[in-house]
Amino acid sequence: MTRSAGRSAALVAAGIFVSRLVGFVRERVFAHYFGNSAAADAVRAALKIPNLIRNLLGEGTLSASFIPVYARLLESDDPKAARALAGAVASILLIASAAAALLGIALAPAITAIVAPGFDPEQRRLTVTLVRIIFPGSGLLVLAAWCLGILNTHRRFFLPYAAPALWNVTQIAVLVAVGARFAGGDLAVWLAWGVLAGSLLQLVVQVPQAVRLAGGVAFHPSFQVSGVPDVLKAWTPVVIGAGVAQISSLVDTQLASLLPTGAVASLGYAQLLTNLPIALFGVSVAASSLPELARDAAGAQAQEALRARLSEGFRRIVYFVLPCAVAFAVIGRPLVRLLFETGRFGTEDVALVSGVLAAYSVGLVGWATVKLFASGFYALGDTRTPVVTAASSVVLSVVLSYILMQRLGPAGIGLGAGIAALFNTTMQLVQLQRRIGRVLGPADWRAAGRVAAASVVSVLAALGAALVSAPAGMVATALATWAVFGAAYLGITNLLGHPEAATLLRVLARRTAP
Repeated sequence: MTRSAGRSAALVAAGIFVSRLVGFVRERVFAHYFGNSAAADAVRAALKIPNLIRNLLGEGTLSASFIPVYARLLESDDPKAARALAGAVASILLIASAAAALLGIALAPAITAIVAPGFDPEQRRLTVTLVRIIFPGSGLLVLAAWCLGILNTHRRFFLPYAAPALWNVTQIAVLVAVGARFAGGDLAVWLAWGVLAGSLLQLVVQVPQAVRLAGGVAFHPSFQVSGVPDVLKAWTPVVIGAGVAQISSLVDTQLASLLPTGAVASLGYAQLLTNLPIALFGVSVAASSLPELARDAAGAQAQEALRARLSEGFRRIVYFVLPCAVAFAVIGRPLVRLLFETGRFGTEDVALVSGVLAAYSVGLVGWATVKLFASGFYALGDTRTPVVTAASSVVLSVVLSYILMQRLGPAGIGLGAGIAALFNTTMQLVQLQRRIGRVLGPADWRAAGRVAAASVVSVLAALGAALVSAPAGMVATALATWAVFGAAYLGITNLLGHPEAATLLRVLARRTAP
């Protein structure tokens, strides 16, 4: 990666790390008060559809369609046109979000029946109440995604990815404040109000800087503004593609609701862990690369520039994500115990979530790299191909998950989704290479091979550390296991000459120097 692109990715990763770190605290507090109870399942299900709306209209889809057009207007030295585009898109989003929120409140019973058909009547009533409280927050988060698009295009990466920490902090505050007085469904209702308040805070903290960088924003919901037709033309297939991916997540929840109590919640706990490396290294690289990829595609020698940037992004993602996948599969249990075993979250819950985490780890590299390859298509103005590959992977995911859950329970759902994720990223890579030539060469695959070998050796060393430290207790075991794994992996990859290891060591040396 170029120095500027690497710095941008680091800022995205730093923002995401802050948000996810607070998210882990939220999940531990959530686990303490809810465990894998029926109320926990209801909260997870209630969040599913609002999150779907946010993902359909928000961060991922908006950045893919809005940033290339907005960046192009800025590059053409037409700030008035860029400002007009930003205002029109914000206005359209405001109207669409308000309409979606009102519709969600009205259709909460039907939404609950679709999301969690296996819930009993009491769980279903609670979930309907939670959906009605939480749903307006989805519109606020869609508007926050507009802020992200503006900030990212102007190379302000930290704030929009750190802002979700406020969403988490608000929920933590609610649980700590009232968790001793309320339990079960009553506590879930309090938490839902915390979710809504957190959504508002996440938006408010970004608005001033986004409006300033956009040069001011006027309410003007017009489809005739220059650039808006281009955004909508690109947005439509991206939304369809995101919808396809969200259908897969929705089906996972539906299938889990048919399993015994705790299955839906266990998917949520495991996804929190798997989403961390995806967000830190997959999303950070893809998000910081999209504006640059869009500029590459518009310049001379576009294909060569795209190939080089995608190749560097792939090596960077694999270096960080593949070892996480191996570690989650083999030494995930101590981490699950450390993070979640408290209050109502007991030993059986640890075993259930650890199994789901190991299953999800199969698709970790697929979920992380598919965002980078999709950014390559978006930069080329092709939003259709990612939709087609995602749709085929969803079909595969549903079929495999249904078959595997019969024998493996919720872990079968994770395994089916993981296999489908690998299929999806493979198909995207194949299609991308047909468009611009070979993206990944022998050097990239050799680097991936070194990463895989180092991961296996490191996890064996970590298993030894787990055995030695077991008598010292849960915290010591988890810390020793993962510390040995990380140190061994960094040392081995440095000896093998991986460039990312050398870069990481230089950064660590600067941070620890007096």
